[in-house]
Amino acid sequence: MLQDSDTIRISDVNEAVVHGILEVISDGVWDWHVNTGFVYRNPGWYWMLGYEPHTLGNTVFTWESVIHPDDLAAVMAKFDLCLSGSTHEYRAEYRCRTRDGSYLWIEDCGRIIERNPDGSVARMIGAHRNIQANRLLQEQLEQRNHSLEQLVAERTAELARLNDELQQKVAENRELAETDALTGAASRYRLERALQLECERARRFHQPFTVIAMDVDNFKQINDSYGHHAGDQTLINIVARIRRHIREIDLLARWGGDEFMVLLPNTSHADALLVASKFQALMASEPVSPHVSATMSLGLAEYQQDEQKESLMVRADRALYQAKLQGKNCIR
Repeated sequence: MLQDSDTIRISDVNEAVVHGILEVISDGVWDWHVNTGFVYRNPGWYWMLGYEPHTLGNTVFTWESVIHPDDLAAVMAKFDLCLSGSTHEYRAEYRCRTRDGSYLWIEDCGRIIERNPDGSVARMIGAHRNIQANRLLQEQLEQRNHSLEQLVAERTAELARLNDELQQKVAENRELAETDALTGAASRYRLERALQLECERARRFHQPFTVIAMDVDNFKQINDSYGHHAGDQTLINIVARIRRHIREIDLLARWGGDEFMVLLPNTSHADALLVASKFQALMASEPVSPHVSATMSLGLAEYQQDEQKESLMVRADRALYQAKLQGKNCIR
């Protein structure tokens, strides 16, 4: 049977064996005897920070003094959670100041292995592990990710800018395609699209619509006698006059040369005839040319059920031709 003295000798031997093992471990190991305040730190702990073994004080203050000031509060918060029993172990990553003044990232882990009869901590052991290489790699990866994110953000912004420019250019091209450059009236391209939609709408809802084809009488004489500038200004003035006397849903388009068409949705032939008469009256009351009294011939065609836009435009053009043959400045 072992005597008390034998137990003490075995305990001393075991302690010596443990400390002997700790002396050759490269990682930093610490052993905190809380009741006495003594902290054993193995040589690996000192070498990790660039010190000769056992050249610093064997107290907890030595540990606190090497923790980076920016990390201290977070480290102590985790340490207190372990001391209070809220967590079964203490684990933290932080920077430790080395002998040359630089800082080294370490991982610190600890566990309570002995308590006093009143439940307070009596002994705690732990280890420091150098994780500098891992942290540097992590920081490099984070920096690389940040750079990639920044590059993606820059490329995304550039693509958004280019897309905006493209959309603006598309809008400008659409405007150019749909607008007559000289008079500002709708282009022939836009008129044909609008006619197609209006034919579909009339076919679907059985609503009438009418087109008016218009041509400036003796326009060639204006160009020949007073120059193309006078002719151009006459066309510009005609568009300005007519625009002020049509509805928003109506469409005035330049068909070509001195020919125009007005699309009148939801308008019967009889109502369109009133509109055409108004145009004639405008030409007489508001001169569009400073040199001569310009008149217009007009031809009307009302949509017929299931008619194609090409047929409708042909009928309007024929009506205009008849107005020209019958003396001009008239409506057919």
